[in-house]
Amino acid sequence: MSLIIASQLDADFNRGLGQHPAAPVLIDVEEEEPWNAASEADMLLVRPSPAWKRPSLARPPLWPGRLKWVYSASAGIDFYPDWLLDAPLVTCGRGVASEEIADYVIAAIYAHAKNLEAVTVRSRAQWINVPLGRVSGTTIGIVGLGAIGQAVARRGLALGAQVVGLRRSGARSGVSGVEHLKDIETLVARADHIVIAVPATPETRHLFDDRLLAKVRPGAHIINVARGSVIDQRALLDALDRRDGPGFATLDVTDPEPLPEGHALYTHQRVRLTPHISSNHMLVRHRLLEKVHADLSRFVRGEQPSDVVDRARGY
Repeated sequence: MSLIIASQLDADFNRGLGQHPAAPVLIDVEEEEPWNAASEADMLLVRPSPAWKRPSLARPPLWPGRLKWVYSASAGIDFYPDWLLDAPLVTCGRGVASEEIADYVIAAIYAHAKNLEAVTVRSRAQWINVPLGRVSGTTIGIVGLGAIGQAVARRGLALGAQVVGLRRSGARSGVSGVEHLKDIETLVARADHIVIAVPATPETRHLFDDRLLAKVRPGAHIINVARGSVIDQRALLDALDRRDGPGFATLDVTDPEPLPEGHALYTHQRVRLTPHISSNHMLVRHRLLEKVHADLSRFVRGEQPSDVVDRARGY
């Protein structure tokens, strides 16, 4: 019997998915209640959609039904209700967009260090020597040395920066040249650019609070490509307003998304805010398809797919 897949992804992606050698049968899902497909599908391929965020969303009575496997197209699973993890197997798209996100981080570092727009001359009177910031010789601190953090580390080292990092598990990153630190306080005190790349869990909620932000190296640049909840945004605004606090923040994520109209982060002079675009997800959709194809092959052979989500850790 063919594997039945219920997918929330677009028609083009699903056509590509249907070309897998196992010849899976693709069925539609209800956009308002995608979880209902669990009663008739072996695998549910999900994406972060508004339906999963309903404040009063209760556990469906038939969950997980026939379902054997939930595959999250996104790396993070914090967008979904807790009961999603009650499925027999949950995997995620970890690593699919890591190179794109790392490129965004490096672009943010260069934009802050060089800021060519600010020194562009438009008249002879403006033709004056202005010193630029540096990237080579600076310290990039990475909080979270997973796929994204490691991709940032490789780029930073190639550019002549010193890279220090921290990993919750304490395991080595596998990137030669990274100095592994034991605590986050040391990292934020040393780094010129602080890259946040940790998953959203109860343990990381407001990890960057008043206490930690007070330990950040004066003038440091904070870059958040993780989740908005990792930073206490009120505390960040207060820290940015201090003379001895961080000098700038590049935020691709906020809490909530989008921010309400008039929020101070929109207009703060020391904040660059982008609308959660660092993953460039539409341009790396082929990588997700390749990953799902490879995992399907493992699954039909009776092997475990890649990047199984650990319920206890929440990622």
